[in-house]
Amino acid sequence: MHTFYLLSLGCSKNTVDSESMGQLLREYGLIPKKDPAEADLLIVNTCGFIQPARLETIESLKELANNKRPDQMLIAAGCMTQLYADDVILQVPQVDGVLGSRQWMNIVPLVERLNRQRSSSVGRKESSLYQLPVFDTNPTATARQVAIQGTSAYLKIAEGCRRACAYCAIPLIKGGLVSRPKHEILSDARYLQAQGVKEINLIAQDTTDYGKDQAGEYHFTRLIQDVLSVTPDVPWIRMLYAFPGCINDEFIKLMAENPRFLPYLDIPLQHAHPEILRSMNRPANIDHTRTQLTALRNAVENLVLRTTFIIGYPGEGENEFLALLDFVKEMQFDRVGVFPFYFESGTPSAPLGDPVPTEVKQDRIDRLMTVQQQISLAKNQAWVGKDLLVLIEGIDDVQKIAIGRSFRDAPEIDGLVFIEGNCSPGDMVQVRITDAMPYDLVGHLVRPKSRKKK
Repeated sequence: MHTFYLLSLGCSKNTVDSESMGQLLREYGLIPKKDPAEADLLIVNTCGFIQPARLETIESLKELANNKRPDQMLIAAGCMTQLYADDVILQVPQVDGVLGSRQWMNIVPLVERLNRQRSSSVGRKESSLYQLPVFDTNPTATARQVAIQGTSAYLKIAEGCRRACAYCAIPLIKGGLVSRPKHEILSDARYLQAQGVKEINLIAQDTTDYGKDQAGEYHFTRLIQDVLSVTPDVPWIRMLYAFPGCINDEFIKLMAENPRFLPYLDIPLQHAHPEILRSMNRPANIDHTRTQLTALRNAVENLVLRTTFIIGYPGEGENEFLALLDFVKEMQFDRVGVFPFYFESGTPSAPLGDPVPTEVKQDRIDRLMTVQQQISLAKNQAWVGKDLLVLIEGIDDVQKIAIGRSFRDAPEIDGLVFIEGNCSPGDMVQVRITDAMPYDLVGHLVRPKSRKKK
């Protein structure tokens, strides 16, 4: 076995795990391939968070399995195999091995085991499925936990979650909170700086919970201070996925005073009706949420607030939805993601069932997003005529434009800036905004003023 193909599904945290597996496989001597037909080993890092993600996982595995040659091996790794391994094996019997969500660091021992079985002709169905103890805490190898995408990167600071949100299967899949040691994170940050990365996105299931499982007073704000300190050449540091009510004064002061710590906060609120939030096991004091968001906006210039909401949670009637809609109108979020509620067996909300009809969920999603599109458009239009620093991510040779992101846009989930002018991927350029759409901006390069000849 000399080559491997790795398909990563799901969120940015999965992307980091996939990159870590790839690092271990490369160090073992395997060569990555972009075409599965050219690889000896096929790996799918699965997502099992919600039903659509599981369906995508099964379809991806089936596609690889149906084209798999006898000399190829197929491994299902990650979230779905942690919680639904039997279902994966039942639906895709061609799978040769499985690894759970916290077992990615054992990818090489699994490959060695599969190689031994192939050499000794041991029956695959009887003994090749490789399952380690759930939430293995004694990994046999370590790797960087970063994912570089162009000149932007994700850096994972923790695994798992200790929250008890009623709708969420993450604690079942990922286990409780395990914060990474500070020295490992800072080492990864230095590595990213050495690679020329222009943006580091700190990620975890709940970044604001970092350090709560460790002794001492070291917490997420101090971690961000240390990351800023060891990466002086990285222009942008962004933090994603904050928990409501966990932003403290020290954090606000750091964001307000350090221009490299981007004024961007992604705080998934999930709803705005107190009864629905209580049923979700989420912070239900919506007045406190209002107060904190207002304080953040008053303290941090040009702060971008992003949030997500779940529509159609059990118990959400028209009145509860209208309370959420009014909250969105009132708070004027810069970015909003909306998802329908999906029933997940084994979660605390499972006994509530899924009583809100699909068509009602979709109607409410459409109504909320119609409101939010107008808010987002107005927010974007306010930037017309102003300058923004933009990180260039690509060039459209057909349209003759550059494509990038400003501090207002997190990678993969937010909008883009389309730029007229000659620049290259990785450049950070000043752009004069000339037009605005609900999600994206248009502009042209701001040329530096030339000195007059004497």
